[in-house]
Parts: sequence; C-alpha cells; structure tokens
Amino acid sequence: MAGSGSGKVVNLRAARKSAARDAARRQGDENAARFGRTRDQKRAEKDAAARAARHLDQHRREDSGDGGE
Repeated sequence: MAGSGSGKVVNLRAARKSAARDAARRQGDENAARFGRTRDQKRAEKDAAARAARHLDQHRREDSGDGGE
C-alpha cells in the first residue's frame, strides 16, 4: 500500500513558470489576431505609402530663388 492515496509530486516553481508561459502565449495569440497583419498586407501598405510620396513629390513646386518678390 505504499503510495496509495498520494498524488503526483509537482514542482511549484515549474508549474508557475509553465502557467506564466501559457498566459503569455494566449495574450500573444490574442494580440496577433487583433493587430497582426500578413506579409502581403504590410507590403501593400508600404507600396501605397511609396506611391503617395511619389505623387506628392511630382506635384511639388520649385522655388525660384528670388525671395518671393
């Protein structure tokens, strides 16, 4: 009867670390679902910003250098 009624021995430090890791992973998954973007989405936004910057540069007025008078 040795061992009857005894439970599994658990290292509390390891259990706390494991629980913290699980909580951090859940939080990370929630953040990724809420704020994450795919590589294609990031690339499309970068391309759109580059197009907008080029468009502005093409419509920029050149200073004549005469002081504005």
